[in-house]
Amino acid sequence: MKNDKMKNQYRVNEQIRVREVRVVGEDGSQVMPTRQALDMARQMEVDLVEISPNAQPPVCRLIDYSKFLYQQKKHQKEMKQKQVKVEVKEIRFGPQTDEHDYQFKLKHAKEFLEDGNKVRAYVFFRGRSILFKEQGEVLLLRFANDLEEYCKVEQLPKLEGKKMFLFLAPKKAGVAKKSQQKMDRERREAAKVVSTTPVADVDVDDEEVNVENLSGGIFANAKNGAEALEKLKK
Repeated sequence: MKNDKMKNQYRVNEQIRVREVRVVGEDGSQVMPTRQALDMARQMEVDLVEISPNAQPPVCRLIDYSKFLYQQKKHQKEMKQKQVKVEVKEIRFGPQTDEHDYQFKLKHAKEFLEDGNKVRAYVFFRGRSILFKEQGEVLLLRFANDLEEYCKVEQLPKLEGKKMFLFLAPKKAGVAKKSQQKMDRERREAAKVVSTTPVADVDVDDEEVNVENLSGGIFANAKNGAEALEKLKK
């Protein structure tokens, strides 16, 4: 079906009804009457293929039509492979995600962003856990903060039904640099064992979220970024 569609894209031989054409090849191009170009194609035992019908005069090639279609199909396949496909990867949290699970998902989010994919992280509130929606928001803000060197915030935490969503987009290659807050956090974590206390029972101060110098950081250009910073500082 696809081959038939491609065949119908081009006029060949007697289907070319204009008075003259420009024939291109390895030796350059030449304008000549269409009848002369058809005679040349017969002598060379190839086809006259119109490759640019809107040019004045239309541009043609002397080539075996089956070979031409194969070359076009191969070129399209190569172009498709070169196209960067941006996928949206989902990461799900519960409002009381423990530290081990958090770090595991943080690692995967880094990999997704480094591969050029977007990340949609969300907290799912089941039943009465909706009472902890502010806790879920702080969790997502912390998540965005920990990924600062890998991403930019497209949408800050927003509650939609029983889910609170955070959208992150990858930074351009070569832009990501380790932030001061990240280096400070790593130094502190190296000095003590990472706590495995559930997020629900941990005070934000113990989460090691350094927000003193965030005014120009990941939340700077996000909508309601200032409000998000205040929630992390509480």
